Amino acid sequence: MSDFTSNFWSVFVAGISLVGIFACLLLLWFSGKAKAMTANDNTTGHVWDGDLREMNNPLPRWWVWLFVITVVFALAYLAMYPGLGNFAGKFGWSQVGQYEAEVAKGNKEVEPLYAKFKGMKPEEVAGDTQAMAIGERLFMNNCSQCHGSDARGSKGFPNLTDADWLYGGSPEKIQETLHKGRTGTMPPMAAAVGSSDEVRNVANYVLSLSGSPHDSVKAALGKSKFGACAACHGVDGKGNQALGAPNLTDDIWLHGWGENAIVAIINNGKVNQMPAQDGKLTESQIHVLASYVWSLSNKTGEALK
Repeated sequence: MSDFTSNFWSVFVAGISLVGIFACLLLLWFSGKAKAMTANDNTTGHVWDGDLREMNNPLPRWWVWLFVITVVFALAYLAMYPGLGNFAGKFGWSQVGQYEAEVAKGNKEVEPLYAKFKGMKPEEVAGDTQAMAIGERLFMNNCSQCHGSDARGSKGFPNLTDADWLYGGSPEKIQETLHKGRTGTMPPMAAAVGSSDEVRNVANYVLSLSGSPHDSVKAALGKSKFGACAACHGVDGKGNQALGAPNLTDDIWLHGWGENAIVAIINNGKVNQMPAQDGKLTESQIHVLASYVWSLSNKTGEALK
């Protein structure tokens, strides 16, 4: 691991770059000083195709100076821009800085487009055709990679078109999720539940909460052991949005359905992460995007209860 935290490779790459440049100059100097054995007619004695003779003429001056100019340009470039390991260059340019400057410029140019939506409530934005077209593009560019182009998610990635929300589905909560991101953690619970048989009993009890197919005998035995899970999911298994603990009674399974899937989660735990969009999207963009996401599960535009 020390290979990735020390500055050895930075020094190594910088050294190789400089040695290569100066080696080119030395090669040019030696080639100018070296004297080839020639005949009286200034040829080297090499002949091809019967009459093509290799002459011993010096390199053209324009070629030599072009070579020198190239080397000087390389040294000047390395002095001004990053290229010598950790040396940032006199100009302080970086690809990250260039990217951030271009993003800032782009955001400034489109800010007037979002200005009209700033004073609108999310429910009103959700009813605006132009805002929803913009929100759809924001979603496609920033969210669809995980949640799918239709926002229905997949295993491990929540469906945003239903009414099932881990942290709450109000516009305010969606904005909070976009701003800060989310990290959902389900710790391994096998030690707290008991033996492998008891883990399977709890898994069947969890299935029974949503009316899913299960072994009723095992479910009855697992009910008492569910207390180890109740701290997050609640005694009734309806979850806790403050913690992001899923509702186990609605027959919606984020990480897979069935006894084996639940047993695996109890044994191994699970960590899910939604990255924060602060710094990537502006406040206005998050406002429109949150309104669009909210509209996906509120097609009628009805006010939240």
